[in-house]
Amino acid sequence: MFDTLRVRFNQGFRSIKDIRAARPPVGFRGLPVIKEGDCPNACFKCGDACPTGAISFKPLAIDLNKCILCPECVRVCSQGMISFTNSVELAATLPSSLVITAAAAAPAVKVNEELRRHFKRSFKLRQVSAGGCNGCELELNALSNVNFDIGRFGIDFVASPRHADGLVLTGPITKGMAYALRDTYEAMPEPKAFIAVGACALSGGVFSESPAIDRTFLEAVRPDLYVAGCPPHPLTVINGLLKLIGRNL
Repeated sequence: MFDTLRVRFNQGFRSIKDIRAARPPVGFRGLPVIKEGDCPNACFKCGDACPTGAISFKPLAIDLNKCILCPECVRVCSQGMISFTNSVELAATLPSSLVITAAAAAPAVKVNEELRRHFKRSFKLRQVSAGGCNGCELELNALSNVNFDIGRFGIDFVASPRHADGLVLTGPITKGMAYALRDTYEAMPEPKAFIAVGACALSGGVFSESPAIDRTFLEAVRPDLYVAGCPPHPLTVINGLLKLIGRNL
């Protein structure tokens, strides 16, 4: 027992103290940056290389609802019009805020006053993987580890939708999971939040054209928070959630 206590004492405080000031590891590919002005060559190679059709032109823009943060656009652009930073600010309350241009360079999360009033101190979430690859699910699991320790902010994942204040969706929503997703959401008491996490949840991602996808649920229920990434960094998720419920650290 004393050996265990000694090890724990030597480890010190392992959680990130200031979660909003934390920075991801060097090399993390996050928020893209687009240079001002039109591409001098107008070659459109970046659009052709994008596997999800996230790039549009006039003006040059990247839709983070679709972007999987791969480096293909950077690789084919000889003019260096697109680059990636290691910023984790990839969450937004409006999908239009996730369309990055030279003029609109950063997504924004606005406080949801109703959610803040009800869930500022305690926010319980039920996660549904609707056909995901398990990448986003692994990052959500990391929220509860000693580094991020999301439970200290009163945010936890629960097993039953009856105990949940919000639904967290990952995956493109396959036909086999469409009913389960709807039933889970309907089983939650009001008021409730809906959070979409990852490119697949936001747009279908690389599976958007698959005949196995059924995204009609999103026609009836609009997410309160859109978290971009493939998969999103845990800091992206936790900072987005804290901003959404107006939680001041």
